[in-house]
Amino acid sequence: MPTPKALDLDFVRSQFPGLSRGWTFFDNAGGSQILKGAVERINTFLFEKNVQIGGSYEVSQAAAAALHEARTAAMHLVNATRPEEIVFGNSTTALLQNLARAMQSQLSPGDEIVITVSDHESNIGPWDRLQERGVTLKIWPLNKETLTLDLADLAPLMTERTKLVCVTHCSNILGSINPIREIADFVHAHGAKICVDAVAYAPHRAVDVQAFDVDYYVFSLYKTYGPHYALMYGRYDLLLELDTLYHYFYGKDKVPGKLEPGNPNYELAYSTCGIVDYLMRLGEQAGETGGARQKIEAAFAAITIQENALTERLLVYLRSRNDCRIVGQPVNRDGSRVPTVAFRFDGREAADLCKAMDQEKIAMRFGDFHSRRLAEYLGLTDHGGMLRVSMVHYNTIEEVDRFTAALDRILAGDAGLAKAS
Repeated sequence: MPTPKALDLDFVRSQFPGLSRGWTFFDNAGGSQILKGAVERINTFLFEKNVQIGGSYEVSQAAAAALHEARTAAMHLVNATRPEEIVFGNSTTALLQNLARAMQSQLSPGDEIVITVSDHESNIGPWDRLQERGVTLKIWPLNKETLTLDLADLAPLMTERTKLVCVTHCSNILGSINPIREIADFVHAHGAKICVDAVAYAPHRAVDVQAFDVDYYVFSLYKTYGPHYALMYGRYDLLLELDTLYHYFYGKDKVPGKLEPGNPNYELAYSTCGIVDYLMRLGEQAGETGGARQKIEAAFAAITIQENALTERLLVYLRSRNDCRIVGQPVNRDGSRVPTVAFRFDGREAADLCKAMDQEKIAMRFGDFHSRRLAEYLGLTDHGGMLRVSMVHYNTIEEVDRFTAALDRILAGDAGLAKAS
């Protein structure tokens, strides 16, 4: 693939109406701004197709076609093999809880599930609760020196009773990308399946579930430029084996409907088409003339270039301060980091610094970001936890510079007050 062109940031930012409100949004890992095209798709469904699917009449048929279009768009977004491999749900948390419920008949007392200490609680809690049914939970530890997940630490946990390994594609604290294909190959070689939480990865890189060779892969649309909704990819043959969560007459072969009790939210699912339309437009602007999937990949190649520049700009500043600890890798080697950066300042309360930034109209976050087990494991729960700046491609270098200048003023002001007292 040729080197992609730089993003047209004027065009990009014009597609996110929320950016016009005077705020710098650096809390995108908590939820990105929504695309105008996603909202338009929602409105189109509600105004033109807002009926239940399954009827014989024309509008109901149009609603069903819209839902199929949404699954097809999501299929292109993640490179699934068929639309039926896409399951929609209220959130990543809800989808993983549903997956754990639907897997119960496949698990016997003494079967094992491996989780990581570095995951968001969404990909820990549902599996933890299966211990009530006799399932054994094992924890794959994070190497505290390298802050990476090592297969050497996973190997002794794997036995003939290991059924599933649950892992994040990218930590929402550390910001580093895990080698999912390498992990998947290892897990499959040991006869187990893999479930990946991609919430912190999907907004930043092209998802390719076939290349990753994953079994289940879940992320949130509201962090990927859409509304508060989520999707899960599951290999079709594995979805067939899951228990139905719907009415008794929704048999095991009714995929994916049996995993969407009460049916998906049609209009929110339909917004996926607006997300894919936007990515395809970016791919076209980058010079790609191929099909939908090729354009999506070209879009994310251009997105990565922009985000790498943002990440480096922020890390250079944080590395320059001797009172700052970056949580995670302090450099972005070969784009191995997404622009989600957690950090702490010596002796400073994270809440105070974050709230001071509120006055600058810069939105960021402090705490443990629902990855509490990781925060506890690393001893980072005191002083209000961590500060986190989480950027996406519509953010600009100028916004990073405005943030660092504001942080300098806030920290200098605090130091002056401390000295005066």
